[in-house]
Amino acid sequence: MTFANWCLFLGLLLLIMSISDSLLKKIPFSSAAIYMILGIAAGPYGFKLLDLNMSVHDDAHLLEILTEVVVLVSLFAVGLKLPVRSSHAPWKVPILLASVAMVVTIGLTAALGMALGWSLAASLLIGALLAPTDPVLASEVQVSHGEDRDALRFGLTAEGGLNDGTAFPFVMLGLGLLGYHDLGPYGMTWFGLDVVWAVVGGIGIGWLCGAGFTRAVIALRRHRGSAIGMESFLALGLIAVTYGLSIHASVYGFLAVFVAGLGMRGIEQAAVGATAKAHPGPEVRSPERLPATEVTNIALDFIEDLEKFAEMAAMLVIGSLLTLEMLTWRNAVLAAGLLFVIRPVAVFLVTWRSDWTRSQRRIGAWMGVRGVGSMYYLAYVLTHDLELDPIADAMTQVVLFAVAASVILHGISATPIMEMYKKRKGRGKTEG
Repeated sequence: MTFANWCLFLGLLLLIMSISDSLLKKIPFSSAAIYMILGIAAGPYGFKLLDLNMSVHDDAHLLEILTEVVVLVSLFAVGLKLPVRSSHAPWKVPILLASVAMVVTIGLTAALGMALGWSLAASLLIGALLAPTDPVLASEVQVSHGEDRDALRFGLTAEGGLNDGTAFPFVMLGLGLLGYHDLGPYGMTWFGLDVVWAVVGGIGIGWLCGAGFTRAVIALRRHRGSAIGMESFLALGLIAVTYGLSIHASVYGFLAVFVAGLGMRGIEQAAVGATAKAHPGPEVRSPERLPATEVTNIALDFIEDLEKFAEMAAMLVIGSLLTLEMLTWRNAVLAAGLLFVIRPVAVFLVTWRSDWTRSQRRIGAWMGVRGVGSMYYLAYVLTHDLELDPIADAMTQVVLFAVAASVILHGISATPIMEMYKKRKGRGKTEG
């Protein structure tokens, strides 16, 4: 393909991105689904612009890097959006969803996988790959700013931020059971390093980086009038430093970057004494009128634009990877079981005594989008020697099938469901 044709292709994609938000408000279809379909058209079954194979190490490594960047940017954006509450009560549901519900999801998916003929280790690994909900593709159900107090949106957004980190121990457990990771005697090495240290250390490094960095920036702005502007570089620098430190410390970088975003938002909220208004007008953003504490909102705008571009790139690649070989009854049964049975069971189990209403529980049970996070974990395990395992191809196909099914089904249903939820909630407030 010539350079001119690539310019045409990429230019058309960027133009589609620029108008997709307004158009998608009128139709029940997500941008991720559109990008995935375009990826199919650009792949081996279409124009052959993208020809990747997950069984090839370099291709799997490329997907690992791409999805890693996408998830990092998305997790940081999620952390910036979430209001850091003075009370711990709102965090009860998302923590339960990212821990108990995740364990239930992995366990039930593993049981279904074994019933379909996979081994225990392979089934457990498949469950771990598909357990985390996706912070990248769930924009329709996320909080949109720091003042959004809706319990359902907060819960699903925080769950997506947390469980991309909390799924990692189970991915490592699955690799260990297959013989590709050292679990130690009776699994003690796995529990001590991959569960306790990696999770606690990730939270600690993330909060120290996010909170410490933001305190320093606010102090420089207040007392020296410096560090004003270039919030996009500040945000990217914080993501990179946090993730780099996490890798060196052998803790979960996804969790650390999410918490860094939370720390950044939390320190700014504390500095102004209240939640900063999201997306302030241009008159507030001008350098001469920029408040000393106005860091996160401007950084968030840039990160959200970057996230959309990264989402497009990831979904194009994922779409190009879809093959007819993945259309098997076994893959369909596992994906259907995960989306229609296992996710609802796990959510209802942990929310039945929560503050969520019946309507919120039903929506939360359905809105468990699988996407870029699962593809990252798949690429990660394939580049850690699993690509040579006989189970690799079958595992790749089932994950691709489940992700594609989730992107289409949730892409069609998310907007109308959330619009209906918003209207019902509005009527309830009016009647009250």
